[in-house]
Amino acid sequence: QLFTDGITNKLVACYRDEAMGDALLVRVYGRRTELLVDRETELRNFQVLRAHGCAPDLYCAFQNGLCYQFLPGVALGPEHVRDPHVFRLVAREMARVHAIHANGSLPRPILWQKLHKYLSLVKTELSPKVSNPSLPQDVPGPAALQQELAWMQETLSQLGSPVVLCHNDLLCKNIIYDSTRERVRFIDYEYTGYNYQAFDIGNHFNEFAGVKEVDYGLYPSKELQLQWLHSYLQAYKELTQGHPGDTQVSEEELETLYVQVNKFSLASHFLWACWGLIQDKYSTIDFNFLRYAKLRFKQYFKMKPVVAALQVPK
Repeated sequence: QLFTDGITNKLVACYRDEAMGDALLVRVYGRRTELLVDRETELRNFQVLRAHGCAPDLYCAFQNGLCYQFLPGVALGPEHVRDPHVFRLVAREMARVHAIHANGSLPRPILWQKLHKYLSLVKTELSPKVSNPSLPQDVPGPAALQQELAWMQETLSQLGSPVVLCHNDLLCKNIIYDSTRERVRFIDYEYTGYNYQAFDIGNHFNEFAGVKEVDYGLYPSKELQLQWLHSYLQAYKELTQGHPGDTQVSEEELETLYVQVNKFSLASHFLWACWGLIQDKYSTIDFNFLRYAKLRFKQYFKMKPVVAALQVPK
């Protein structure tokens, strides 16, 4: 069975039992995705997550893909991630991933390196051999994008968001809900790495809008976000401070995380917009990457003044 939801790779399930009880997945990397994804790091992260019970079994890796265990359940859609029962499971599972320790080293966030890399690819790969890269109409020029990136790096890195092991790509379809076990699992670790806690959450909130049909009217309201963040903080504190049951979440902690998350959601728009421009040039997957990139840039510029005005409580 070929799965068609993915927009980075091709994914096939192989099974003999109709109920897919014996299924395994074979994933073939998308064309030129090595520009976007470090495959060795992905494998390492897969194994770390597996060791902590947060990923399926990995059977083998080959030059242009992977073979791993199929997780039973439903891949979520935008209608599921707003359901309080489901989003509390998602928040707690994200806390589990974020609580995985970095073995004594102080990890650096991959966000800036990744953004600079994607932006330089946009400049070099998408420009004709002249000094003036020609980006599509209504995409900001390279100088403007460089300026935005400098502004983000200056502003966001000062917010004090902790650096933790992040999934970095929690779109709805990367979350599998298993109703028999009442739990969710995350799949696809291509973009996994140490990053700002608030980026991972803000990126997930952006994904409430969907991928194939994007509707930012579905971005979670402040009320929904605070419920989500409360579940997350409670689980994260239990896992990292080791006092199950008696972890209190203060209003101030909640409000601080809310502000951080919404500011970091800008970096998520910017990252996937640049990603979309690169994919538009190389990918053979049937998806309108250019339209997607433009939507993300548009949302970035729309939300920038709104979130820039938010203040972390003193």
